[in-house]
Amino acid sequence: MLYYIFQLLQDSDIPGARLMTYITFRAGTAGLLALLIAVFVGRRIIDRLQMMQVGEIVRDLGLEGQMKKTGTPTMGGVIIILSILVPVLLIGNLSNIYMLLMIFATVWLGALGFADDYLKLKRHNKDGMKGKFKIIGQVGLGIVVGLTMYLSPDIVMRENLGIPQENETTISAIDSEVTETLLYAPETKTPQTTIPFVKNNNFDYTWLTSWMGSTGTTAGWIAFIIVTIFAISATSNGANLTDGLDGLCAGLSAIICLALAIMAYLGSSMVYATYLNIMYIPGTEELVVFMAAFVGAIIGFMWYNTYPAQVFMGDTGSLTIGGIIAVFAILIRKELLIPLLCAVFFVEDLSVMIQVAYFKITKRRTGTGRRVFKMTPLHHHFQKPGNAGIDAIIQKPLQAITEPKIVSRFWIIGIILAAMTFATLKIR
Repeated sequence: MLYYIFQLLQDSDIPGARLMTYITFRAGTAGLLALLIAVFVGRRIIDRLQMMQVGEIVRDLGLEGQMKKTGTPTMGGVIIILSILVPVLLIGNLSNIYMLLMIFATVWLGALGFADDYLKLKRHNKDGMKGKFKIIGQVGLGIVVGLTMYLSPDIVMRENLGIPQENETTISAIDSEVTETLLYAPETKTPQTTIPFVKNNNFDYTWLTSWMGSTGTTAGWIAFIIVTIFAISATSNGANLTDGLDGLCAGLSAIICLALAIMAYLGSSMVYATYLNIMYIPGTEELVVFMAAFVGAIIGFMWYNTYPAQVFMGDTGSLTIGGIIAVFAILIRKELLIPLLCAVFFVEDLSVMIQVAYFKITKRRTGTGRRVFKMTPLHHHFQKPGNAGIDAIIQKPLQAITEPKIVSRFWIIGIILAAMTFATLKIR
């Protein structure tokens, strides 16, 4: 709304009328507004949830301080979603296809998570929506995003073919005049993405299907859509499993999303994309505004979610957060970097799968199921003391670690992973 009002005022002599033309200004404004909404409006939402007795249902797993969390307001993901959408609708360019896809993904997954939380509260237990329905919702979103990227004429990219050697010395040497002479391919519609640790770090999904002849391009897009579905489902569920300690999922998500916002900004600038020799994706600069609002919303939410939490995000928040991260990475063609950037989410996912599989195998063979970890998801493993009567292969650490320390260490790991992800852009 404000974006279009300022557009009408651009030719006027009103001071500041052209500020909305700058992505950095709009991103900063969106982030600040989202932060303020999360902090001030969030307080009212928490009070309302308490009045409605929308409290967390906690199972007694024998963890220190766990049962004290019973009754803490949940469904706080509503705060995050509201704090994202309001600034985006006010300041964002709603004619941009990338922005529209992000808004759609936020509402879609927010509704999915809200339904899950509602069923848990209605039934007064932890059994909400059946897992298959969550998967159907995530797969549906993946299909919509993938098909839109395939069919929309506005979603294109330019592959960087390199820059003249004499202009590669410093970023300052790549000015506007040099940019006009850079060796870029024309805008193309292709299912290409970024892969790490190779010189020409673009991967085209059609390479997998080139043997299919005339249908190879279409099959390549189908492969891309399949990867899209898997990325959204895995990341969304990973964030959902990671949301088990106060501030853990929120803090990691803020780190991941800040990294993705920087990548989007670099990839949307012909100058920086050239310098880093990465693909240039026109139009994705608008995603920086969205992600700035997202980071602001998460930081504002953490005002109430850090230890000891005054509100939990619930599936309304965690499913939405993971899905937003995945869709954003897909739109900026960085989905194959997700396993590194979001490694904590996937390790949490993997720990549960390993635990369940090993327990079933050992129970079938010996009649008594054994465990690999003391407890899963993995963050709970560190809360349990070793040799405490749990038949697990991994008993270390022998001393239980406090919840705030586990969260802080996971945040540090998240920062290291983000730095490593950026390093992949130059290590080839």
